[in-house]
Amino acid sequence: MKNLIIASTSTLHGGSYLEYLMPPLEDHFSGCGTITFIPYARPGGISHDDYTGKVAEAFALLGKKVIGLHEFDDPVKAVQNAEAIFTGGGNTFLLVSQLYQFQVMEQLAGALKNGTPYLGSSAGSNITGLTMQTTNDMPIIYPPSFKTLGMIPFNLNPHYLDADLQSKHMGETRETRIREYHQFNSVPVLGLREGSWLDVKGETIILKGDLKARLFRQGQEAEELEPGSDLSFVK
Repeated sequence: MKNLIIASTSTLHGGSYLEYLMPPLEDHFSGCGTITFIPYARPGGISHDDYTGKVAEAFALLGKKVIGLHEFDDPVKAVQNAEAIFTGGGNTFLLVSQLYQFQVMEQLAGALKNGTPYLGSSAGSNITGLTMQTTNDMPIIYPPSFKTLGMIPFNLNPHYLDADLQSKHMGETRETRIREYHQFNSVPVLGLREGSWLDVKGETIILKGDLKARLFRQGQEAEELEPGSDLSFVK
């Protein structure tokens, strides 16, 4: 049975890394001693070692050991044998490219379908959808496919921002960009605001956190979903 926490972000303003998620993560990873961390998204070009060290420091508070996937000679076997998996944020194009390069995408999907506890934040959450096409990231590298894990039956837009009506900025809003996506694609998109996450147990998908999420479906008006909503109806 799938067992995922899919978070918009790893860090809230004024908080430390993963601090706001620690209470649910303590329960989520309660049966795991070691978490395999996928550092491929590399925010700001941070090294795999430094990124893994940052994550290890955070999870030490829960008594968990963290090992970076890049430290294994065989990343496919590492994913297959992982007690738990966390994919961090950064650039989704880079993340997806490397998951395909190391032939990990299919194995990761299989592990999660079989119940390996998973945490994703930002880019690591983007890949839980059907495709990565609604990421906010720049296309710094060209992945062989936009297809991702398909753990949820829709796409995500993490870090979703509402339009600032007081701003003089004349560029596209997030809502505009998602509507552009729906000119050519029918997959629903969930705008996940900062501090919100999805708790996935099997086929049940519950919105957690204090904020609403914004659901976009092709040819329909956007819908605001309350915290605690079951998103299993979204197809």
